[in-house]
Amino acid sequence: MIDIQSNKKIDQQSADNIRALAVAMVEKANSGHPGGPMGGADFMHILYSEFFNFDPTDMTWPFRDRFFMDAGHLSTLMYAQYYLLGNYVKEDLANFRQWGSITPGHPELDVKRGVENTSGPLGQGHTMGVGAAIAAKFLKARFGDWMNHKIYGFISDGGIQEEISQGAGRIAGHLGLSNFIMFFDSNDIQLSTSTDEVTSEDTAMKYEAWGWKVVTIDAHNHDEIRKALTDANNENEKPTLIIGRTIMGKGAVAADGSMFEGHCELHGQPIGQTGADYTKTLLNLGANPESPFDIYPEVEAFYKNLLKEKVAKAAEKKAEIESWRSSNKVLADKLDCFLSGELPELDFEFIEHKPGIASRVASSGVLGYLAGKVENMIVSSADLSNSDKTDGFLKKTYALQKGDFSGSFLQAGVAELTMASIANGLALHGGIIPVVATFFVFSDYMKPAIRLSGIQELGVKYVWTHDAFRVGEDGPTHQPVEQEAQIRLLEKLKNHSGRPSFIALRPADSAETSVAWKMALENKNTPTGLILSRQNIKDLPAKGASRYCDALAAEKGGYLVKEVENPDVVLIANGSEVATLVAAAEILESQNGLKVNIASVISEGVFRLQSKEYQNSVIPKNKPLFGLTAGLPVNLEGLVGDNGKVFGLDHFGYSAPANVLDEKFGFTGEKVSQQVLDYLKIV
Repeated sequence: MIDIQSNKKIDQQSADNIRALAVAMVEKANSGHPGGPMGGADFMHILYSEFFNFDPTDMTWPFRDRFFMDAGHLSTLMYAQYYLLGNYVKEDLANFRQWGSITPGHPELDVKRGVENTSGPLGQGHTMGVGAAIAAKFLKARFGDWMNHKIYGFISDGGIQEEISQGAGRIAGHLGLSNFIMFFDSNDIQLSTSTDEVTSEDTAMKYEAWGWKVVTIDAHNHDEIRKALTDANNENEKPTLIIGRTIMGKGAVAADGSMFEGHCELHGQPIGQTGADYTKTLLNLGANPESPFDIYPEVEAFYKNLLKEKVAKAAEKKAEIESWRSSNKVLADKLDCFLSGELPELDFEFIEHKPGIASRVASSGVLGYLAGKVENMIVSSADLSNSDKTDGFLKKTYALQKGDFSGSFLQAGVAELTMASIANGLALHGGIIPVVATFFVFSDYMKPAIRLSGIQELGVKYVWTHDAFRVGEDGPTHQPVEQEAQIRLLEKLKNHSGRPSFIALRPADSAETSVAWKMALENKNTPTGLILSRQNIKDLPAKGASRYCDALAAEKGGYLVKEVENPDVVLIANGSEVATLVAAAEILESQNGLKVNIASVISEGVFRLQSKEYQNSVIPKNKPLFGLTAGLPVNLEGLVGDNGKVFGLDHFGYSAPANVLDEKFGFTGEKVSQQVLDYLKIV
């Protein structure tokens, strides 16, 4: 009985220590969200002290449990917990939200300190957790039941309300992700209101309808937390949602000594600016207001011993894995290859394409080839596999299913943002190469996750087909015009490693499509987008031994597909417009006696990484420069410069067959040649 009471005391002290640290961080920074961390502290302590498996001496151990924070504004909850675990020092917490700090306002990917994901807009964090759980199931199906680590998520009322939660909940339940356990910090309070003013849904029934195991607990009762986590860890069929009823600002005290808990104003500002009193709250939580970033002595001793236990338990697991490795050397080598990101030997020149096909069809051929070669690739499509042509991959495998993760294709359904966020989670887990596909115009639905791919420097591959107004009869809602400009802005935005945060590749024909896939697979630390045509494209003429050998120059971002000495004009494009320029050049040369060079610039971002000498050899500044784009002129204006001219669209599309639109909009060889002649008269 004494031991039980002692344990209850240290559990309460640990949770209160987390609360006090969260309060102190926000107060010192004069910025942040203290109320939620105060409510979630009990769950975090019980999870990490009793259930969470990791090796404190080897934080990047691939077979650790993982924690995905959805409610990034609760960053102090993580920092305080990880401080107790030794991942941060006192100065880190005192420097919360400051310049150069490793404790930013929303957690940023930092696996060595326990932060598994950058917490962006609400909803994405737990969806990335779903992706990680899919990755773990996929790998377990290939390497054995010993791979049994868990993925934990933490979500708030706001995350539950975000539309992405429907996609994540549906897919996790449908696939039976029993390795995914999510805690819902349900305190009925959000930033500007109580939840009853914005929703009356039954969250438990909703998740149960999606196929989840759901349990509701008092999340300040440690025994109820313990039982819920035990049952969740023993669940073999369904993901688990633990609805934890918590009190916003648990432990907060007013100046008169009365409790000041559960109030909306405790959510998003220092508690000293609410009806609570900072000093009295710290005293109520057992902290020293003169030194608020201390770990309580009893808590420090408890966690020091706990870390030893974690190391010992991880050592037992590592011994089990070593035994498996010694008995399964071929599989072990394959697993190492998956986890390292190393690619098998690939021969993209070997892939044969029929003449004059759409680049989406060429991509399908590449995917069919990769399906038999890259065994750790998971391809997903938002209900468009037969149209975005990822079915080239699907035909060589089959879809992931509940109880059977031996396939390699994720049928995401109509959920573009969810699918992209899941891809980020697949990449964050490690061992998986994620590919996601839809129509280019629907990239609008994916932008939040694309941005987090870039921030987190994840090698997700995006496949976007139906790349321009030539979608035709579907009309302006389905015809991309401004999308390429939006995506290419990310090529100009550097990530924290100083590289372009995204690489966008719009290949000009089937050979360039093969090269684009080569570039995408070799680009491991940046997301890549392949922007592909619906309509057939005439192959560009070969200059050298083969069109593929010529197209390898696209690896520099841009190159000359047609080159003469001392040209009168240089024509510039990417994608299907390059073939239009070839047709225009034939007219300009045969009928007007002009000498013409043509540059295919598959990626301005990659092109700008080349030497100035190379860039000038492709696009000389002392020559007339004319660009052609099916999107906004800004797509090429940076390449042609102030004296150049870009012919593009400045309006939405119209419903009509593609060839009619080409004619009406001026995208034929004859009409483009006239545009070039008009430009040369004034340059």
